Amino acid sequence: MEPSIAAYHLAFGPDGWLYVTGPTTSSFDCLYRISPEGQSEVFYRGLGRPQGIAFDVKGNLYVASSLGGRRGVVRVTPDRKVDQFLSGPNVVGLAISPGGAMVVATNSALYRVDTAVRGLRLLG
Repeated sequence: MEPSIAAYHLAFGPDGWLYVTGPTTSSFDCLYRISPEGQSEVFYRGLGRPQGIAFDVKGNLYVASSLGGRRGVVRVTPDRKVDQFLSGPNVVGLAISPGGAMVVATNSALYRVDTAVRGLRLLG
């Protein structure tokens, strides 16, 4: 039986899988992914309260989360290596434009940050 996942934040990856987060009060939450056939698996475990997610054109996943107690935006590479990409308090969401800007949402504001990271285009 597949585990139950309470998904709050969703993004399709370039591999066709659906990536989801279900933040809790834990500092060791998971990023899950669900195959086109419906199988789910843990993609990465160890982030604090992962929320908004978006992919870049290289397949890196950016997550509004904390890593090692530092809040901000965490980057997870396709081979599941992580690093702190941006630091900042109360980051709850993000989007990446095809032109290289990241829009970061906090509890009270939106910020545009020029990052030179190109967002993955959404296909209709």
